[in-house]
Amino acid sequence: MVFLPPPSWTEFAWPLQFCAFVAAATYIASIVTANVSQVDRLWTFLPPLYSAYFALLPLWPKSVQPFPLCPYVPRELVAVASDYSPRAVLMLALEVIWMFRLSYNTYRRGLFSLKDEDYRWAVLRTQLPAWFFQVMNLVFISGIQNVLLLSLGIPAYIAAVQQPHSNLALSDVVLALSSLVMLCLEFIADNQQYAFHAYKHSYLKGTGDYAEKKQWVGARLNWIPADAKRGFVTRGLWAYSRHPNFTCEQLFWWMNTFFPVAAQFPLDIPLCSFSRCVENVFHIYAYLTTTPVAEIFRTASSFWPLLPAASLSLLFIASTKYTEQITKSKYPSYTFYQKRVAMFGFIKTMEMSLYYKLRGGEQKKQIEKELWGSDTGKVKQY
Repeated sequence: MVFLPPPSWTEFAWPLQFCAFVAAATYIASIVTANVSQVDRLWTFLPPLYSAYFALLPLWPKSVQPFPLCPYVPRELVAVASDYSPRAVLMLALEVIWMFRLSYNTYRRGLFSLKDEDYRWAVLRTQLPAWFFQVMNLVFISGIQNVLLLSLGIPAYIAAVQQPHSNLALSDVVLALSSLVMLCLEFIADNQQYAFHAYKHSYLKGTGDYAEKKQWVGARLNWIPADAKRGFVTRGLWAYSRHPNFTCEQLFWWMNTFFPVAAQFPLDIPLCSFSRCVENVFHIYAYLTTTPVAEIFRTASSFWPLLPAASLSLLFIASTKYTEQITKSKYPSYTFYQKRVAMFGFIKTMEMSLYYKLRGGEQKKQIEKELWGSDTGKVKQY
């Protein structure tokens, strides 16, 4: 593997300029409107925009910025802006598909409305002193989140600036197809959640206006009154993960991160045998126990290309845990859901099912009746 040098500030001159502008604008807008979901409304557009800057470098003016906020190519990047990187363009195309999927889901949830605010911010506002919430609004909501969205453009930067603009590799094709699968699964998970809430609101209000045929294919599940009374979705992909949409979202961005990383490895690397793996473990142990800390840190820093996806995953873990605290306070049976279905991993859900089977199955039956049982007590197994 060829270690990639971290980017220079000058190479990110325009993205940093634009990121600072968006951070300031969203913070001011949040103060004026008393609504801190301004970044949420832009979330769907900003990552593809930063990636587009690097993937489409030949389009921008060279060396001199015509006017403030206009994309341009700094002198340090003029040499690589003569042609396009096929890998960066492919990554941008996938991100555009991601953008349309998320924009559609955001639109139908009403979050593009300037009056709408993510319910989690409203809850958090009641839990923190007013002054501390505004500090968090400035530092995290408007600041750190915008920097994170900027960092999601780093893989496109690596492909367009630090790597040769050669033809696509086999790893690019595999990752592209895998990314499309993740986007399809995420779309299905979103549709299932949307269909559930449509059914729940129809049942609880007694309007009877839920139309199964109006839902997307893959979301036409056989909802029953027990689902609406429970309050949260547990069918379809949601029977295997408490947040299948978040799982696919993270995997999509990890795959995006690995496009330029995986392309560095030759295709003829043999599979590592068990003995070789054991040997490598001993080498790693010897390295860690005999190498100065500064040298270890320098080696670890070479993994900086993974930082954007890792940071996004940390954000998802923290925000999902907070979301589940709110959900559990509203729906007591959510505790059973947490015991039976994993937060993200599908495989862990299967392990949890096996765990309850080995313990005799009675507790498993009780939990599954609570999560998938009908009003007559019939249990739907997953």
